[in-house]
Amino acid sequence: MQRRDFLGSTCLAGAAALGAAAGVAGAEDAPKKQWLELRLYRLEAGPMREKFEAFLRDAAIPALNRAGMEPIGAFGWMDDSTPDVYVLRPYKSIEDFAAAPGRLAADAEFQKAGAAILDAPKETPGFKRIESSLMLAFDGCPKVEVPTKKATRVFQLRTYESHSDAKARKKIEMFNTGGEIALFRTTGMNPVFFGQTLIGTKLPNLTYMLGFDDMDANKAGWDKFTKSPEWDKMKNDPQYKDTVSNITNILLKPLACSQI
Repeated sequence: MQRRDFLGSTCLAGAAALGAAAGVAGAEDAPKKQWLELRLYRLEAGPMREKFEAFLRDAAIPALNRAGMEPIGAFGWMDDSTPDVYVLRPYKSIEDFAAAPGRLAADAEFQKAGAAILDAPKETPGFKRIESSLMLAFDGCPKVEVPTKKATRVFQLRTYESHSDAKARKKIEMFNTGGEIALFRTTGMNPVFFGQTLIGTKLPNLTYMLGFDDMDANKAGWDKFTKSPEWDKMKNDPQYKDTVSNITNILLKPLACSQI
């Protein structure tokens, strides 16, 4: 075996082991669940943002689809407080995740269509930086789901940090088998994805996204959820005490090119 092949195999095995060791119920079935990469592109308002959106629309998303990734989500802040963009890339396997850079590099159509960003000079880069996290989808939501694509739709991205791995696993259990994802569905809170972060910042944490027809539906859904007897019972269950130490909540809107 060549050294580079050995290193590649070792990296893949390590990532797969992360999923198996994550402690999520059904980890042995991880290949049936998607691996989710959530990218945050740091951008500047104006020409950089405009060129980047065109790059996503005309080059990146078509190429990602050709490489087997779909649906691709592309989102900006609801209040336009920052020009940054989130891109959600789902993979069928950890091997597909590892192979993606090579596939994109070998895609001549992508290289040509995306040249304005891919070959941008240092003085006028296509983006400032990329931040990325790799997640394994939950048993209760094994694949990315696409809510009704209304023009007024909004998305809510939430990250729950925990103070220990044990408490993080318990919170995931609360979603999967404790009934929290099921309650989201019955109260009009449409899942897009639920993922346990295996590689990223502020570990341990989980991140999920919900979709709504509009802001009124968002408010109505949360009101119904928080007032439900099921949630009252769930949140007061001693086994789920202190599972979350910090929550980050962001409201997003889809870019015109988003497939979600």
